Order: sequence, then structure tokens, then C-alpha cells
Amino acid sequence: MLVTAYLAIIFLIALCVALELTARRLTPPQSTPTAQANPAFRRFQSIFLRAYLLALWADWLQGPYLYKLYRHYSFLESQIAILYVCGLASCVLFAPISGWLPQVLGRRQTCLLFCLSYSACCLTKLSRDYFVLIAGRVLGGLSTSLLATTFESWYVHRHVDVHDFPKEWIPSTFTKAATWNHGLAVAAGLVANMLAEWLHLGPVAPFLLAVPCLACCGWVVLTDWGKEETEGGPEGDKQTLLGTSIGGATRLSAKARFTRSCQEGLRCLLSDRRVILLGGVQALFESVLYVFVFLWTPVLDPHGAPLGIVFSCLMAASMVGSLLYRLATSSRYRLQPGHVLCLAVLMAFFSFFMLTFSTAAGQPRPHESFVAFLLLELASGLYFPAFSFLQGRVIPEEKRAGVLAWFRVPLHLLACLGLLALHGEVSGDGGGEAGSGTRHMFGGCAVMMLAALMAVVSLFTLGRNDTDLKLEETREEGEMY
Repeated sequence: MLVTAYLAIIFLIALCVALELTARRLTPPQSTPTAQANPAFRRFQSIFLRAYLLALWADWLQGPYLYKLYRHYSFLESQIAILYVCGLASCVLFAPISGWLPQVLGRRQTCLLFCLSYSACCLTKLSRDYFVLIAGRVLGGLSTSLLATTFESWYVHRHVDVHDFPKEWIPSTFTKAATWNHGLAVAAGLVANMLAEWLHLGPVAPFLLAVPCLACCGWVVLTDWGKEETEGGPEGDKQTLLGTSIGGATRLSAKARFTRSCQEGLRCLLSDRRVILLGGVQALFESVLYVFVFLWTPVLDPHGAPLGIVFSCLMAASMVGSLLYRLATSSRYRLQPGHVLCLAVLMAFFSFFMLTFSTAAGQPRPHESFVAFLLLELASGLYFPAFSFLQGRVIPEEKRAGVLAWFRVPLHLLACLGLLALHGEVSGDGGGEAGSGTRHMFGGCAVMMLAALMAVVSLFTLGRNDTDLKLEETREEGEMY
């Protein structure tokens, strides 16, 4: 496994570079020449990305060795499953709060809260006490929820409401962030592997490295963002400042806005069958990804796999998938996002089908499992941009936050139930890799992927002639005929 992992990362990085160069040649840049030539916009974009990328880097550093750390502390697999469930459950609980806090504390202050809570989460990894680690998972759930919403909220608010830049420039910033995010994920695995294995600092080392990264992120938010807000004008958080001065009235207003958003989201969800099917696909596909995040380490670690390098391979495979999506939907190939989504779900099903055989008790085949994991990450790289495109077309923008809040409920619920089922399997058959719980979980994930595939087929059977689900160029050609 050691040699396989190193050969795989070299091949995947080379493939990523080749596909990136090809994609740049075939696809036009997302930002307009006006945006590129505007020094005020470039400066504002740079200030945002410095903090946001530091936050993402700290988040990725914690990925490769989380399970390994708990095993290092001699916890059973069933106990580790409960720790993961606590993290997922806290994501569900804090998701509404993460949308409400910026309205009460202010967007910049909520980003600072993220840095503090995530730093505390990392420091809890120094303890071997089970309940301290549970508290750390709860803090991690809060931090993950804040990372998913607050930084983007600050940027969009300043971009549109304060600087009055064109909305068409917003995708250029998040496209750049997504490109950097993939590279950071691959690099995080390499750095984590160097700290934990090459330098023999143990699996807690990547978590400790994340703390100064979060401190730097907080410093950028406190200084550069604060200066940007001062120069941009105090009206940026006027509503928040007013809420602080008058107390409970605005807090109630914030709660009322969130409640109304959820109610409108539920009405949109129940009134449009396309939205229900899309939500079903998301819940099924992304919930099994949470289960995969838990299971890949115990499947490969007993066979001497370098976990940091394997993590980098998985992230590079996901990057390959996103680059293939860019190529497939380019003006040269014109493959529809719906077709890419079907392909992604089919690949994920095949991956889990492979894993049900490669993880058979007493006859593990780690190399086949590794290939299946790479195939799954490749599928996820295709899935997320395709799903994002369809989500933008099916769900009205003003109702999107409420609808997505409802989407997350079954998603996290299914993931928690899957991990609890694994906990029961491990507890019942004696635990460990020799048990059949892991194989049963992969079989269950394959069934869920089959259900997701049926939902995708139903979605596009329903909207076969729906131009909203097609790329703009194809829509224009259809209108000509």
C-alpha cells in the first residue's frame, strides 16, 4: 500500500495539472476583463481570500488523522462512531444558529467566533478524556457550520451592498477560492503526513498546526477586514450595530426572518416535485460521503497505508472530477449537467458495489478498496458542480437558504443513522476490521446510491423538455428551432 499510495499521488497530481491546462484552453475565464482591471475589486478580493483560504487550510489539516488519533487514544471503533455522530448532530443543531448569528453579532465578529471555536476544537484533541473529545466534536460542528456560511455572507454583503460591485463579478471570487481549495486539500494531506509519520510527531500534530493557522486567519479578519470595513464605510454592518443598541427587538426580528425563510423554503419544497427529487439526491449522495469519511481509515490503515498521502490522493481524485466536469460542459463537448450527475451517481454506486467485495471479512483486498475510494472521490468531484448548477436553476434564489436548510435535515439524519448502525454492528460482532459491520455498511451505501440514481432518472424524466435544467448555449439552440 505504501508504494501504491505514492505512485497514485504522483500520477493524480500530473493528471490534475494536465486537465487544468486543457480546461483553461477550452473554457473562458469566469471574471470579466473589467473585474480584472479594477484595482479596488482586486484588493477587496485579495483581502477576503487571505482569510478564507487560511480557514480552509486549517479545516483540511484536520481531515487525514482524525480517526487515527482516536485509535491512537485506544478507543473502540464503536466509541469513535459515536464521536462522529456527535459531530454530525451538532452540525444539524448549529445550522440554524450559523445563519442567525451574523445578524446578531455581525458578520466579521462571527468569523472571529469561528476562529476561536475551531481553535478550541483542535486543542481538545490533546486530551484523552472521552467527554472532552465529545465537546471538541460539538465545537467542530459549530465551526463547520460557521465556515460554510459566514465567510461567504461577509463577502457577498460587502461586494453588493457596500462596494456596489456588479453581481456578475461574484463567481470569479468563488471560482478562484474553489481552485485554491482543491490545491490546499491535496497539500494538507502531504503536510499532515510529514508531521505525523515522517517527523514522527504523532496524529495530533496536524491539529496543533491548525491552531496558528486559525490565529492568522483571525488576525486578518480583525485587522484587514476591520480596515476594509472602516474604509468602505460604517454602513456595512449598520443593521447589526442598530440591533446591538436596541437589544431584543432586532434579535426577535432576526429570528422572525429565519423562521419566515424556513417556512417559504418548506412551501417551495412541497410545491415543486423537482425540488423534492433534487433534495432526495443530495440527502442520499452526501450522507453516504459522511459514512465514507468515517470508514476509509479503518479499511486502509491496518495494511500500512500512509494516511496523509492517501488523503491527498482522494482530494486529487476529487479535483480530477471537477476538472472533468469543466471540460465535459465546455463549449467543445456540451455535455449537460444532468447527464454528468447521472454519471456521478452511477460511479458512486459502482464504487460501493466494489467495496462490498473488497472488504469481505478475513479476505480484505486493500488495493481494490483504494481504487474504489478514488473512484468515489472522482464521482464526488463530478457531482458537486453538477448539483450546484441544477440547484441554482430549480430553486429560486430568494428561497434557496430556506430550502437548503430543509435539505440538510435528512442528509445529516441519514448519516447519523448510518454511523449508529455501524456502531451496532461493531458492538455486536466483536468489532474491529475482522467484523462484517464495515462490509454491511458499504452494502447499505450501495443501496442508497441506487435509490439516488432512481431519483436522478425521475428528475430528468420529469424535466425532459425543461430548458431550465440545460446549459445556456443548448437552450439558445433549442429556441432557434
